[in-house]
Amino acid sequence: MARVVDKSPAAIAGMFDAIAGRYDALNHLLSAGLDHGWRRRAVRALSLSGQERVLDVCTGTADLAIATAARARQVVGLDFSGEMLRLGLEKVRAASLSARIVLTRGDAMRLPFPDASFDAATIAFGIRNVLDPVAAGAEIRRVLRPGGRLAILEFGSPTMPGLRQAYGWYFRHVLPRIGRLVSRHHDAYAYLPASVQQFPSGPAFGALLGQAGFTDVAPHALAAGAVWLYVARKGGSHAPPTGTPVQ
Repeated sequence: MARVVDKSPAAIAGMFDAIAGRYDALNHLLSAGLDHGWRRRAVRALSLSGQERVLDVCTGTADLAIATAARARQVVGLDFSGEMLRLGLEKVRAASLSARIVLTRGDAMRLPFPDASFDAATIAFGIRNVLDPVAAGAEIRRVLRPGGRLAILEFGSPTMPGLRQAYGWYFRHVLPRIGRLVSRHHDAYAYLPASVQQFPSGPAFGALLGQAGFTDVAPHALAAGAVWLYVARKGGSHAPPTGTPVQ
């Protein structure tokens, strides 16, 4: 029987509060360090000039917000988990980026921002934790300016049959044990494989972004489909921010 995944805001916030202190180390360990490159690719997909205001939803400990800050005027990171945000704020200050990154607590399905207030948006490995991804997508679209771009990184299942079975075995049996050993939290890394298994990936999730109102939706398989980068756009156009593009 499939594990029942509780994605209520209180459950998600509590789980990530509990593992926050070891979250970054586990991410880098379990991805063999490849997560840094995936984030850089997501930032490049936004085609930023250096003058944009970017929203990072489910920001966690702010890794993607920090990676984006080098190419944006301002990054606003939002997350459910107060403890993840506290650690993210420490990292932002250590990187001397307090003037360019703002972190705030909030709900991805009810963003506390005005319409059309951001030029671009990102999510890294967080959209599957949202109770209603289509509602969150619609909220992100609402706060984007016309023509604004969205980049989402999320886990998926490898597309090659043999690799898919091996990856599934690793996710179900090996990853939870490593996660429990390092994080000392039983539920969090049992939740991870269950949440990935039950979440649509590739074109299926791309279709959900279309339901949320996005256009030009393009799913890109990374790591043979174990990770996906989704790039989409809010319809319409607006004059891009002025300034010298960041190379």
